[in-house]
Amino acid sequence: MTKSDLRKAGLLMAGLLLLAGCDTRTENRPVKAEAVKINPAGVFPVTDRKITLSVLAMSNNRVENYATNEFTKWLEEKTNIHLNWEVVPNVYAEERLNVILASGNYPDVLIGFPVSPIQQALFGKDGVFRPLNSYIQAYGKETKRMFAEVPYAKPSITLTDGAIYALPLVNECYHCQYGAKMWVNRVWLDRLGLNIPQTTEQFYEMLKAFKERDPNGNVLQDEIPLSGAVNGPSTRLDLFLMNSFVESDFQQLFVEQGRVKAAFVQPGWKEGIRYLRKLTAEGLLSPKSFTQDRFQLKLQGDNPGTTILGAVAAQNPNIFVSGNYNRWKSYVTIPPLRGPGGLRSAKYNPDALLQGAFIITDKAKHPEAAFRLADLLYSEEAAFRGLVGRPGKEWTMAEPGEKGIDGNPAKWKQLLGLDAVQNITWSQTGPSYRSEKWRLSMTDDPLRPMETLLYRETKNNYEPYRMDPSKSVPTLIYTSTQAEAIADARKAVNEYRDEAVARMVLSDGDLDTEWAGYLETMKRIGLDRYLQAMQEAYNAQPGMPSTTGDAVSR
Repeated sequence: MTKSDLRKAGLLMAGLLLLAGCDTRTENRPVKAEAVKINPAGVFPVTDRKITLSVLAMSNNRVENYATNEFTKWLEEKTNIHLNWEVVPNVYAEERLNVILASGNYPDVLIGFPVSPIQQALFGKDGVFRPLNSYIQAYGKETKRMFAEVPYAKPSITLTDGAIYALPLVNECYHCQYGAKMWVNRVWLDRLGLNIPQTTEQFYEMLKAFKERDPNGNVLQDEIPLSGAVNGPSTRLDLFLMNSFVESDFQQLFVEQGRVKAAFVQPGWKEGIRYLRKLTAEGLLSPKSFTQDRFQLKLQGDNPGTTILGAVAAQNPNIFVSGNYNRWKSYVTIPPLRGPGGLRSAKYNPDALLQGAFIITDKAKHPEAAFRLADLLYSEEAAFRGLVGRPGKEWTMAEPGEKGIDGNPAKWKQLLGLDAVQNITWSQTGPSYRSEKWRLSMTDDPLRPMETLLYRETKNNYEPYRMDPSKSVPTLIYTSTQAEAIADARKAVNEYRDEAVARMVLSDGDLDTEWAGYLETMKRIGLDRYLQAMQEAYNAQPGMPSTTGDAVSR
């Protein structure tokens, strides 16, 4: 697809969105082109006079206002760079971003969009995204430090032409690497005299007891035994439950004998659908799980007065219970369930990168200054201020003798958590660097036990069942040709898979007939083409043995 094609498609989509009441226009405020002195790496301010960068960011429900945010003020004062913000809703953010980029009316910098390597290859080839290699070499003090401490980072963001078009968010979050968790109400288990389920059959019996035996004690059958959502971190039920029937990574893919395969067309996936259908038919699984978003899920968890939620798929309890409730303390994780064939596997993502968190476009008049701003975001000082808060107010250094989450000496302690909407940090928007060592060096504070809970639950219930990392499809780097081949097919395949799972689970029709139609549709919309492009990119990764033949889905 050429730049002209992208722009035509973008303008068409922009027209449709405008008709729907969504204004996609971007107001560029170009910086004057007079010469500006850029100070050397590590020297602040960045520029000898104040300049302005126009920024496009995705909305964050925990950030009140980027323009007036305390972290933004600190950055602007330290760098001498004013940020002129335009924020787009995170709903359909990828589509909106593509419209803006294709229209040609876009800002200097993109912050906080998870721009995939496929998009980077396409827009990098067309000159919309600037390559960052020379800026990293000249000004990348903190970026080079991050590369040295995270050896997989630089290869993961370097495209096949050798260019780096985007900087990542690096978050070595131990519990996030095993994000596909299932949380169960321990109070209900104890009240009903039930043990932690170990198999899919025991899980079914537990849900049945939740439905029929009034575990919340209000003499009403108002309990929701099992629920999830379509867009929260690991809130899709298939991420956890399907791993009892067919092993796969977070993309629902796996590698077998050097071949990239799709778990969602394997026979085990069909049996997982049959299991989910049984739960739904018996009223044990909320049908809303396949349509509701994470905020509607939290409404179930925060039900006023009486707890009604028994089990829920989520990375952590903050997703389904508000921080001002103590209900989350009632929930514990259960380990991966042993399926009818004996499979018991925890998804594991060794890649701690979120791609595309900071991009400089060809509109930037002062790209060196923009890069120096990005480089600062990888510093420890910026990590504290941009993610935790202000020193002495939201956090402080630990006292001698205090222990961290992992039992080693602590480095810092949290004084005040920022769980709701706030205007102090960017709350994980844009690039930052949090090593596992830094994260686990937070004090083990009994007044704020969430991080310690997540560490221990992961260590006890998920790490022992970790999927072999060699079976996961790594972050793949595509040529522009491969990116063009895979972009549309990947979107079509993933959207159809999610829609079909919901439809088949909620259906009371013949599953064999529906499954046959599902496989045929997958083939028709380009699954084989999608897998073939992934296979070619997989074969080209350093250290991967070359394979021959076509990628197959089964």
